[in-house]
Amino acid sequence: MLADQPAPTLPDTDDRPWYKTLTRYHWFVLIVAAFGWLFDTMDQQLFNLARVPAMKALVTTKNDEPSVARDRVNAFGGYATSIFLIGWATGGLFFGVLGDRIGRVKTMMMTILLYSVFTGLSALSQSFWDFALYRFLAGLGVGGEFAVGVSLVAEVMPDKARPHALGLLQALSAVGNIAAAFVSIFLAGLEESGKIDDAWKYMFLIGTVPALLCFIIFRHLKEPERWQAMKKAAQESGGKQKLGSLKELFGDGRWRKRAIIGLLLSSSGIIGLWAIGFFSFDLTRSVFRKTFEDEARAQKEADKDLDFVRILMKQPDEQALKNVFAVDLLNLKANSQDVQILFKAVQALAKANKSIIPTAVLKEVDKLLPAKMGGSKRAETLQHIQELIVSPPQSTQTVRDHEARIDKRTKAINGRLTLWAGITSVMLNLGAALGIYAFTRITHFTGRRPAFAISFILAMLSTAWVFWTLNRVSDVFWMVPIMGFCQLALFGGYAIYFPELFPTRLRSTGISFCYNVARYVAATGPLTLGFLSSQVFSESAGFEEPMRYAGLAMCSVFLIGLFTLPFAPETKGKPLPE
Repeated sequence: MLADQPAPTLPDTDDRPWYKTLTRYHWFVLIVAAFGWLFDTMDQQLFNLARVPAMKALVTTKNDEPSVARDRVNAFGGYATSIFLIGWATGGLFFGVLGDRIGRVKTMMMTILLYSVFTGLSALSQSFWDFALYRFLAGLGVGGEFAVGVSLVAEVMPDKARPHALGLLQALSAVGNIAAAFVSIFLAGLEESGKIDDAWKYMFLIGTVPALLCFIIFRHLKEPERWQAMKKAAQESGGKQKLGSLKELFGDGRWRKRAIIGLLLSSSGIIGLWAIGFFSFDLTRSVFRKTFEDEARAQKEADKDLDFVRILMKQPDEQALKNVFAVDLLNLKANSQDVQILFKAVQALAKANKSIIPTAVLKEVDKLLPAKMGGSKRAETLQHIQELIVSPPQSTQTVRDHEARIDKRTKAINGRLTLWAGITSVMLNLGAALGIYAFTRITHFTGRRPAFAISFILAMLSTAWVFWTLNRVSDVFWMVPIMGFCQLALFGGYAIYFPELFPTRLRSTGISFCYNVARYVAATGPLTLGFLSSQVFSESAGFEEPMRYAGLAMCSVFLIGLFTLPFAPETKGKPLPE
């Protein structure tokens, strides 16, 4: 029967390939655990891909200046990510302990249900605060699933197959990320064609699908023999041995040291991934938006936008002046705000019921120009805008025709940005799958510590390189996979190494401490990135691509893991501790 417990572990002298030592039940456990973690990572990636459009819908207004709106999206995107990570850490700790106390299988089912339900509810968000609440609650389930899933696989597999199975489990998580990317790409096509609006809401609704996996878990999966034996021993000890106890984890100097080392190792990688690597999607949105707007300028779209403003000067249209399309006007020249400033001046005069004549418009423009703009630059800008005002419109389109044109262009650009965010995710995770597999192979020959050292150095260098130099659409297809390979290789190491640090009665607790308390630390990463991109390196401070500079500044976080390695125990070739 499929639900029968596995045969006893084969001796280490067995010279067959690791995968031939597995029974049907071994494979069943690996597949179910892989799907649980796969759907978990799909939920994470759906959030990363939906973050920018969700924040744009929830925290910006129709009258925001483009640069102000982008700074706010960057800031609140960082806040939402930090709140998600705090939920992840809290759930990881709670369910990690629960996994040791009541069993791996029951706890896994609870966590999957939790993250599925609240991912779906995220689609119903009306403000940042209810969105943040749903992400926190979804994070509880996301954080709890990893520790119990890894513990389950580690305890069921033969010793010879264990590191390979855990490496495969982690590598398959990239499939969940890629699935989320394809969901994003598909919905982007529908949004670009105008068939749907707010594609980000549909992404979260699709995140409810993993709940179906709970029925399979409930019917067929059994608790590992190791855990059952340990539970029986704990009961017979009369309470001397405790399952899932943070007090006992830190009461023994050996386990306490390993927990702190694991925490530092995982904090470095998690901050690197969640506060830098996964924000590469936002970086590509920033870089590619300029590319797509340049294409629109080449098609004379900016000149048509200028004609739209000139028409409003002669025939003020109250509805058009209040319209959301105003924030999506193209500038006449790249890296210039002339059309936007001109529109805001006309809008302000109309709102104040003042005459919209060239002299009044120029005075209003002078008020809107940045205070720090030098005298010669200010005079040059005013002269340029004066020339724009006196030139007659070139097109014969009406105000409503212009609105429809701008609306169509805006939807098309937003759809293309969502599409390329999805493609970036696919490339990142193709590299990730190869990186995790490479770590599994390298650590088989070098040991755990040398493999980690190589990975931390490559992760730091590749991430800095991508954030500093990515400029073209074609860069996504080769630069991003390299970064994914180097960054995610670390997570293959965590899946293999952390179960080898702790005894069965504390394994889920220890893994969840290492992997999830690190998220409390990592929650400061997106906050820092959001602060750097919205304040220190903001557009209003004169930086054209804030995310690029913010990401580059944070790459030193990988040094934390590198400096921790000399204190970490080498576990290659050793049995699980008891």
